[in-house]
Amino acid sequence: MIYYITDNISGAIALTDIPEVEYAALYNDLKERLQEEKYHVAHYFATPEGNRLKFYILLLDDEQHKVMISSFSMDYYEDVALPSLTALHPALHPFEREISELYNVEFDSMPWNKPLRFSFDRRNRNSTIDTYPFYTIEGDSLHEVNVGPIHAGIIEPGAFRFICNGENVLHLEIALGYQHRGVEKEFSSTNNRLRQTLLAESIAGDSAIAHTTTYANVVEKLLHLSPSENLIKERAVALELERMAMHIADTGALSMDIGYQLGQVACEALRTMTINTTQAWCGNRFGKGLIRPVGTNKPLTEAKCKMILENVAEISRRYNEVRLDIKSSPTILARFEECGIVPKNEMYRIGGVGMAARASGAKRDIRASHPFGIFSLSGSGIEHQSIIKNQGDVMARLMMRANEVLQSAEYIKAILESFTPTEDYSRPDYSTSLTPESLSFALTEGWRGEICHVAITDKRGSIATYKIKDPSLHNWLALALAVRGEGISDFPICNKSFNLSYCGHDL
Repeated sequence: MIYYITDNISGAIALTDIPEVEYAALYNDLKERLQEEKYHVAHYFATPEGNRLKFYILLLDDEQHKVMISSFSMDYYEDVALPSLTALHPALHPFEREISELYNVEFDSMPWNKPLRFSFDRRNRNSTIDTYPFYTIEGDSLHEVNVGPIHAGIIEPGAFRFICNGENVLHLEIALGYQHRGVEKEFSSTNNRLRQTLLAESIAGDSAIAHTTTYANVVEKLLHLSPSENLIKERAVALELERMAMHIADTGALSMDIGYQLGQVACEALRTMTINTTQAWCGNRFGKGLIRPVGTNKPLTEAKCKMILENVAEISRRYNEVRLDIKSSPTILARFEECGIVPKNEMYRIGGVGMAARASGAKRDIRASHPFGIFSLSGSGIEHQSIIKNQGDVMARLMMRANEVLQSAEYIKAILESFTPTEDYSRPDYSTSLTPESLSFALTEGWRGEICHVAITDKRGSIATYKIKDPSLHNWLALALAVRGEGISDFPICNKSFNLSYCGHDL
């Protein structure tokens, strides 16, 4: 089997350098290779190319820090069913489902060939979200509970169909795809790089920094330009502030759901302090306007560094008190421990990523396996050690958050104490032409987990295809597994222990 071998910090790849193989060869290789835990697929998609469909796959080797890229093609209207890889490795189900939905490609023996997003440009217009084929189980003692798609408050749309025996959940199916935003198409419909940057900020609002950082890395590779050391450090601080803010917010949300008011109000205050720190830096609480290709309009000054260091130290100190209170409360432990368990082998099987996977003992962390930014910068003083829990329950996911908040605070301190502000900083680049007929990708460890962006340029250097993978794409299935065997009243805390993104899925 032939792959183009690269890594997460290398430049864009000429399309002519990416091997094109027979599908049978790719299938047979992945059939064996994906049995090893060190391999997983970062992205797998199809894109029209004349009268053909061209398929690209990005396979990650987590031990060797390598990214392995290959491709195959078929005639656009070729009436051939491809053997399904999902039948062997369930982690590939979202990729095959999307390809089938968009292009009517058939996958033989595909166990779950349901629409993934009901995308606005799907081929089968008769397939709608209103006719989603929910799984059913027959039985006089069973009943179904439907939640959504419209939820109270400001939560986004999604349908949750529970099959219960009394209060006990036997099965949960989650149907998403109500928004039809067409985000990926928007990237390829404009050459305005500022507009593309704003789109990246809007992929998932609570991960604006992580997604825009990923987009900036993709573009910089296509420009053959590398960010300065100061810019790399600034992006790292922004990412860790985002991680702290969201993990603190989720700690408060979990506290609220079990009536632990002290934890709730303390975390609400600390989360506000964290996002206000980001706002004081760049003018936006969620970091919009901060990350730009090649340069920045919001450089760190000595005063801002001092402000961030003081705020982060105070947030870390106060949050650690909340963490210790949670760990020492028998009532909280009784509610969270052994609830919503997802075993390590199941996390690997479904392709789980990020902090949720690490809470189950699955070592999925792009900062360690495919370093980027500050984690790949020689002499940065940051040697990332992934935090791993093995219990796989709500408490483990909460403690993952708690420990990562403290770890992020230490990273910010280490970066800023050695940071030297400069007035000679680079400005964003919105005009330099991108390298034509190339593929560029970037992997970032956002606070939820692995983010992957892939861009393919045409002969003129315009983005012809842009593909996005948010960590929620895999982890929604982990939530469905977590509630099996639990009481339906446990769903809210299981749900908040993952805190997955609807818009990150509904691209």
